[in-house]
Formats: sequence, structure tokens, C-alpha cells
Amino acid sequence: MPVTDPIADLLTRIRNAIMANRKVVDCPRSKMKEQIVDLLTRENFLRGYKVVEEGPQGTIRIALRYGSDGRNVITGLKRISKPGLRQYRGVNSMPRVKNNLGIAILSTPEGILSNKEARSRNVGGEVLCHIW
Repeated sequence: MPVTDPIADLLTRIRNAIMANRKVVDCPRSKMKEQIVDLLTRENFLRGYKVVEEGPQGTIRIALRYGSDGRNVITGLKRISKPGLRQYRGVNSMPRVKNNLGIAILSTPEGILSNKEARSRNVGGEVLCHIW
């Protein structure tokens, strides 16, 4: 069965792996998902990732980050822009997530950026999700 919203599928796989206290989680590879996972790694929400070339499209193997007390760094994920209702924001109305303790991931003309990077580059775009 084809997935109609691959970004929501990625977030759900990460959320389910967190709830099951897994160290790694696999998801089908796409360029956008790889850019989102790379951004989460740069923002220290994930430990890292590796692209595994198997099957027709490949797989992204994501290593989740846990604190010294064993609690996960990611406490919440929320999909904002959905296929049925796209959410766009300009640079002046950029969302703040949990009083800037979390990040919003945006799809901009300059690529996949966090809300802080988009604000510093003075670009707006589609708000994909919030992560805190």
C-alpha cells in the first residue's frame, strides 16, 4: 500500500521508535526525508543516520539520541502542513516552537531549513513539522 504522506510516515516511525525505546529506526529513503533527518542531526535531536543502498530506493537508518538519564531528546513531533491543507509562513510570521526550545522545519526555496536558519537567511516557506 503506497504511503500518501511520506513525511508523516517518517515522523510516525521516529515517534514509535521513541516510545519503544529503540536505538535505531529504518525508513524508506527519499531526498526530502534525508534532508529532514540531516537537519535533525545538525540540531542534535538525532545521533546520526546512514543511507543503506538496498532495494529500489534505499533505506535511511536513523540512530536516536538519548540523554544520560535514558530519556529521549525528542519529546514531541507534530506534522503541521498536510497534503490536504498546506501551511506557508513568511519570514515575518515564522513560528516559534515551545518558546524557541523546539524547532519548526520548513521547506524553502533554499532547501529544508529550521525556523532559525530561515529567519537568518530571510526566507519563508512551507512549515512541514514542529519538533521539541
